Amino acid sequence: MVAAVLLMPALAQKSDNPFAGRWDFNISTPRGTGASWLGVTANGGTLEVWYQPTGGNVFQVKDAKLDGSHLILALSRGMTWDLEASGGQLTGVQKSGDRTVQLTGVRAPELKRSAPGAWTDPEPLFDGKDLAGWEPIGPAASHWKVEDGLLVNTAHGANLKTTRKFEDFKVHYEVNCPDDGNSGFYLRGRYEVQIEYEPLTQNPPERRIGSVYGRIAPNPTLPRTPGQWETFDVTLVGRTVTVVHNGTTTIDHKEIEGITGGALDANEGEPGPFYIQGDHTGGLKFRNITVSVPKT
Repeated sequence: MVAAVLLMPALAQKSDNPFAGRWDFNISTPRGTGASWLGVTANGGTLEVWYQPTGGNVFQVKDAKLDGSHLILALSRGMTWDLEASGGQLTGVQKSGDRTVQLTGVRAPELKRSAPGAWTDPEPLFDGKDLAGWEPIGPAASHWKVEDGLLVNTAHGANLKTTRKFEDFKVHYEVNCPDDGNSGFYLRGRYEVQIEYEPLTQNPPERRIGSVYGRIAPNPTLPRTPGQWETFDVTLVGRTVTVVHNGTTTIDHKEIEGITGGALDANEGEPGPFYIQGDHTGGLKFRNITVSVPKT
């Protein structure tokens, strides 16, 4: 699946079919704005479609068909999308039961940028004293606290994001994830680097610790060490990501094709915050969170 996802968007961008390409959607939901993504490849007279819902992982749409000027997608739980292509956008409706939502998708930016010549010295994002520079996301109760110089999520609750936004960067963080824990560290608020120690049968490689969730599996795979401190050094320039986990490069200059589930928005061309998931499980601890940005 991962290989197919990697190949599909590169081909899609070169097609003359107006639906082909990568598309970003900001969608109104009862809980606020949700972000979704489509990747469409034209293969002769058929279309191959991959869909990233607002939560969960990207997957191939098995029931996708062209009906005149319309692209009709049958998605999960009885939900359908009916889209038309015009003016460089996809517009249409999402239908689920008797509820209809208007859709507008814009072409995702390519974000092809060269790495900077130099980076600034690492700057702390967490000072070990308080939550200055961080704020909870959404209405859920926040259980983020500072204990013994550590950033701790004591129980299932709110996510936590930085008040600052970033474009290209090198971020370092150290995490201690308990057995059966699940969280994620989001880049620009849109791309999740997975943190988990759930049973191996629960997640495929592209959704395990150190992956870009649902998009890129780590290679090599490191030994799983729940309850121990681990280091992550993540570099993101445009769409190109490198992940060094416990000193080993496990993702090496790979392209992130699109947003992952839980993205704060689909505005991929804009800077965004770091955010840490707190809505799955508690018990996770973080320390030594620092960032470097391109030196000007």
